Amino acid sequence: MEIHNPIWITNLEYPCLNEFNVLVLWIGIHEYKIMELIYKGKTKDVYSLGNNRVLLKFKDDVTGTDGVFDPGANTVGLTLDGAGKSGLKMTKHFFELLRNAGINTHYISADMDEVSMVVKNASMFGKGLEVICRYRAVGSFLKRYGAYCGEGQELDSFIEITIKDDERGDPTISEDALAMLGILSREDYREIKILTKTICRAIKDELAGKNLELYDIKLEFGKDMDSGKIMLIDEISGGNMRVYRNGKYVAPLELERIFLG
Repeated sequence: MEIHNPIWITNLEYPCLNEFNVLVLWIGIHEYKIMELIYKGKTKDVYSLGNNRVLLKFKDDVTGTDGVFDPGANTVGLTLDGAGKSGLKMTKHFFELLRNAGINTHYISADMDEVSMVVKNASMFGKGLEVICRYRAVGSFLKRYGAYCGEGQELDSFIEITIKDDERGDPTISEDALAMLGILSREDYREIKILTKTICRAIKDELAGKNLELYDIKLEFGKDMDSGKIMLIDEISGGNMRVYRNGKYVAPLELERIFLG
């Protein structure tokens, strides 16, 4: 299906649409299709395209606390003009890099003008997992283990998983607990761990080419609804990583400017 010029409308313009926002997708000169909003996320809204395809509409909201950006936070902390497009630019770059490297992801295409991305639909592990790869001790790692490490101490691509649970603060969870609770099999855990290290090494090396150092990054995985294979999902942007330059933290929009010019 070829998609042209998405048009965003609301129930204020079309009362028959009740309380839902929808997306009108032109698929031909005289043909269009109305897409249903199926999920409103913190930084993206998700619309169904049918045939196990969804459209992600990037927003200018970013995670954080009290107006301060934090990729590890589980709440929207602030809104930054241009954050959605900036995040999509980074995401498009990295997903295409990974696709060329033969890594399975949900990415199909991106539309920079409409700040949206078409992806394969995925089934989640439990209610959703976040996989964190840490190269230096910062953020929540430092808060938990600060008695045993210094800020910025090097870590050997340390992997940990958290469960998506806003009420409980997205707690970390072990391989044993994931298996015992039926969230993630040990086989899938091992595959995701290997994939995470491979993906993050590619991202780290790519950033290093611009004198940028990746301190930590948060990824998400799911299973392709068509093939059942594990694939990288969500996004790869300044909004889900901490990057430093010459020892100083680089904010998401500045990161995109430096990295992609």
